[in-house]
Amino acid sequence: MLPTLLAALQLTVPPGPTVYNARQGRTEVQVPAIESDVTVDGLLDEPAWRRAAVLTGFSVYQPVDQRPSPDSTEVLVWHSADAIFFGVRAFEPHGAVRATLADRDKVSSDDNVEIHLDTYDERNRALVFIVNALGVQADGTKSEGGGFIPGANVRPGENDLSADFTWASKGRVTADGYEVEIRIPFSSLRYPTSAVQDWGIQIQRNVQHSGYQVTWTPARKAAASFIDQEGTLVGLTGMNHGQVVQLNPELTNTATGGRAAEGDSGFDPDAPLPDWRYHNEPRLGGNVRWAMGSNFVLNGTVKPDFSQVEADATQIAADARFALFYAERRPFFVEGADQFNVPNTLVYTRRVVRPEAAVKLTGKVGRTDVAVMSALDDPGTTTDGSRPFVGIVRLRRGIGTQSTAGVLFSERSGGGRANHLGGADVHWVFGRLYYAQFQGVLSATSEDGSTTTAPMWEAVVDRTGRSYGFHYSLKGLGDGFAADNGFVQRTDIVEAGVANRYTLYGAPGALAERWNVFAHGSLLWRYDDFFAGKSLLEDQLSFMNEITVRGGWSIGLTPTIASYAFDPADYEGLYTGLLAAPTPFVPSDRIGTFTTRLSVSTPQFARFAASAGLTAGRDVDFLETSRVHRWDWDASLDLRPTPQLRVGATYRSSRFTHLADDERTQFTRIPRLRVEYQVTRSIFLRVVAQYTAAERAALRDPRTGRVLLRSAGGGAYEPSTATASNQLRADWLFSYRPTPGTVFFFGYGNTMTEPEPLRFDRLQRQADAFFLKLSYLFHALGAKD
Repeated sequence: MLPTLLAALQLTVPPGPTVYNARQGRTEVQVPAIESDVTVDGLLDEPAWRRAAVLTGFSVYQPVDQRPSPDSTEVLVWHSADAIFFGVRAFEPHGAVRATLADRDKVSSDDNVEIHLDTYDERNRALVFIVNALGVQADGTKSEGGGFIPGANVRPGENDLSADFTWASKGRVTADGYEVEIRIPFSSLRYPTSAVQDWGIQIQRNVQHSGYQVTWTPARKAAASFIDQEGTLVGLTGMNHGQVVQLNPELTNTATGGRAAEGDSGFDPDAPLPDWRYHNEPRLGGNVRWAMGSNFVLNGTVKPDFSQVEADATQIAADARFALFYAERRPFFVEGADQFNVPNTLVYTRRVVRPEAAVKLTGKVGRTDVAVMSALDDPGTTTDGSRPFVGIVRLRRGIGTQSTAGVLFSERSGGGRANHLGGADVHWVFGRLYYAQFQGVLSATSEDGSTTTAPMWEAVVDRTGRSYGFHYSLKGLGDGFAADNGFVQRTDIVEAGVANRYTLYGAPGALAERWNVFAHGSLLWRYDDFFAGKSLLEDQLSFMNEITVRGGWSIGLTPTIASYAFDPADYEGLYTGLLAAPTPFVPSDRIGTFTTRLSVSTPQFARFAASAGLTAGRDVDFLETSRVHRWDWDASLDLRPTPQLRVGATYRSSRFTHLADDERTQFTRIPRLRVEYQVTRSIFLRVVAQYTAAERAALRDPRTGRVLLRSAGGGAYEPSTATASNQLRADWLFSYRPTPGTVFFFGYGNTMTEPEPLRFDRLQRQADAFFLKLSYLFHALGAKD
């Protein structure tokens, strides 16, 4: 009788959740398919959550891996036909939860949880969805392909938050920590078209009071790939994506003002105040996005708004010979940007300044990524007023578990110049700890009736061990190599790099949790000199020490020695001597340098975080090849006095003085203040003010001290002159953005100058602008898959 009764009771009790404890090796998750929906309100109280799979058993990854997480985390997951759902229970017994009402993608200073979905199970690329304790969103991609980009915000293996997806999330702080409820529609994702699918998954929790990063699967530092250590959602079926068409019309108007000049129509020389003129530039354009099922997306745009609602933060070029890199932030280009990722940044979409029209197709055929883009750029980018044509084709195929091979074709033509580039690259992962990367490219540039061809090639081998790693590279760029659609700082060189890393880990509870030492050396030749066995042009050796202290403090110390020779061809057009009888300037002999970088950063405290750095020593002024004392300061302070108010302040300065007489050759100071008040999740007010004070002394001959001369044409010469600029730029913005694509922006920017730096007593307005943008995203969901 009793067994029969127990059997009857079991038939009436719904099945309980299945727990997947990753520390016990349970990393393959059978995701329940539940025909239900929930109200995304941050309360995990609907019946579907009681049947969800439970992911638990988290481990510490940063700063020391292979240890159980001190803070318990549970992630619930299930899916319906239209969406996948995640519920986060983050328990916090050791400290207060850090949660603010931040703007989208601005949750890095809060406690947050990252969901990485490798929907193609590639093991080298993932979609990233991040939520803080209140459910504020950040999203983007993570890719381990491509190459190192100097000065970029994102490097391979880091989160790129430029893309925006449409999904829902809401969270709340509880007595035990926080809970977040998440719904991600399948129509917002890309994934294969097969009936049964396996997706890679990793959950990462970032805990601010300790500075720890913990992961669901016990990820190890001794690995060539972080993504490859993910778990798996197995047997996903019955998912409907449909064909999604999004129309996004945009209306913008920019009214720019400035001082009228004599000769301008309407100039009034008798005006009591400086005559000010405004120019209105209304612009009607739009974008269309067609998700052709779950695998391909076609994007088109006509006269899009590519204006920046916030100017790029000014950088200081320590080496004045090279251009500065600024990351892409424009919506049309960031869609599917990871599929245009190429080693050595041979695709840099900010070269497309302001296209009249553009179209882009991205997707996958089997294991092959397909990415094609065409654009007609603004005629203002050419001397003859023609519209440059831009064409880029990138194909990349997965090989084995993580390795890839790709090809690239790039073209830019217009204004009497045509640049074509083609090449191939291979990224090969082997032995769990190692990868090798090879690239070969050829460019052909036609201009003024002649064509120049030149190669670029690179070979890299890397080992990522827990305590020891290395990165060895050899790269060459021939004289005349050009990538008009890319970002290449320097050509006609061969550069060898040797980097070794040693890591020591402290015992549990130790004051110093981790000590990284990077010993990095580089050797650089002119391209032909390398093959002819001639002497080096430059060499450098540095030892970077980075210590992570308990609680999230970080201390860095990097001494660097280097030496530089100077190619006279780089200084053509400079002369020395008397105006009546100048002679070509001869650069200095090889100069040795020694500098030291010291830095410290605080943890993310409840109300603030800060950092400071100092670089000092003997360096070189490349503009005149002189020996100088270098003194650089930088500091930042991030204040969060309330959950809605954020204040960010930064200061950067750089000063060079001649070693011989201590006379200042250049001096740059850039204070910047950003204040943001988040009224709701979709409304914020922002004010940004930046002052740039820059001085440059006249160039002098290091041997004689004479001011260097430049050719003025017609056999005449003129002395190099000192320059100075003191500019204050202030911008404010009102933003309403309920969803990506639907926005209302209204802003004002003002530029002022003054004769003396940072005095603020004789500021004169030079230019200003009012900016208005209104756009709405229309959705149309077609037939189901």
